Amino acid sequence: MYALLKNFSKLPLRLIQNLAQMAGSFLYLTHSSMRRVTEINLQSAYPELSDLERNQLVEASIKSQCMTYAESIKIWGSSPEYALSLIKDVQGEDLFLKAIQNPNGCLAVVPHFGTWEILNAWLNQHTSPVILYKPSKNKDVDRFMLEARQRLNATLVPTDETGVRALFKHLKQGGFSVILPDHVPKESGGIYSPFYNQNALSSTLLSKLAAKTQCSVVGLSCLRREDLSGYDVVVTELSHDISSKDLQLSVDTLNKEMERMINVAPEQYLWGYKRFRRLKNKEKIY
Repeated sequence: MYALLKNFSKLPLRLIQNLAQMAGSFLYLTHSSMRRVTEINLQSAYPELSDLERNQLVEASIKSQCMTYAESIKIWGSSPEYALSLIKDVQGEDLFLKAIQNPNGCLAVVPHFGTWEILNAWLNQHTSPVILYKPSKNKDVDRFMLEARQRLNATLVPTDETGVRALFKHLKQGGFSVILPDHVPKESGGIYSPFYNQNALSSTLLSKLAAKTQCSVVGLSCLRREDLSGYDVVVTELSHDISSKDLQLSVDTLNKEMERMINVAPEQYLWGYKRFRRLKNKEKIY
């Protein structure tokens, strides 16, 4: 598997994207589980769409998800300089540079949206983050990812209490970290909060860190250009309510702000993930 990933990453990016789009078309036409989950999630997120509009968005989303996975392999197997060469525009860079000057540190909200792996190389130019890292169950995939991430100025810490303490200490020292807060957490690490019309179990980690440290909080995304000519990094100013000591207000605001980020290019979000598998009303929508 390791050799396969290495060799795949050496293919030209446009070929990798074309192959991924073909895979996406196959998954769409064969009514795969990815299509089923994507359809359910998009029905919840955008009920106002017509059947035709939703089907078009479902197909575009599945192709985009396949490209995101394939592009990640390309980025992991390439140099940071190559990743940087793919970025054509940075929107809101001044906002980011100001945020990382906060003596209380800075947290970036990065949903599973766009081609987020490219962000690592861009961040490496400006800061040395501490990042929570959960090893892949596949040892070859884990080795491949670790090699890529260890080429950067990032410190990887485990997704447990030890890692959270290290992250908190880093922020208190004025450091920077990235958190992807749109996963389904354990019951002990979440509260229920509206996200795309579902009262879903939502992570509290970022909210608690922001409230304790009063660090800066910004949104970060890396969006694929429609013509596949490259990528744009987007820095989004987020509501100060995310840093509120009222945990419910913070998480509710965080979810709404992530919706605002995703709505810029909804076809590039990871709708194939069962984000709503833990709902307050215990409904099993999948």
